[in-house]
Amino acid sequence: MAGRDESRFMALKASLADLGPFRRGTVLCRYIPCGKAGCRCQANPPELHGPYYEWTRKERGKTVTVRLTKQQARLLTQWIANARRLDRIIADMERVSHRITERLFKAAKKPPKA
Repeated sequence: MAGRDESRFMALKASLADLGPFRRGTVLCRYIPCGKAGCRCQANPPELHGPYYEWTRKERGKTVTVRLTKQQARLLTQWIANARRLDRIIADMERVSHRITERLFKAAKKPPKA
C-alpha cells in the first residue's frame, strides 16, 4: 500500500509539468442596457447590448474588472481552468502526502526489532 501512495504522489507531481499558464478570477459574458431613451435596449422586450466579456479578480483585497475581447476571454477561460486544475492537484498531493508522512511517523515510533 505504501508503494501505491508514493506512485500516486509521483504521478501528481509529473502532472504539474503539463499544466499550462494559469490565472485566477472569473470570466463573464454580459449583455447590458445603455439607458438611452428610444434605444433598442429600452424596448419591450429589450435587445441588450453585447456580448461584453469581463475578467473579474481580487488584487490586494479589491475587486478588479477588465473588459476583454472574445479571444482574450477564451484564453483566460483556459488559464482559469488551469488554476482550478492546479488547486485539485495540490489538494490531492496534500492528501497523499499526509498518508505517506503518517506512516513514516508511526514507523519512527516503533521500537527496533530485536
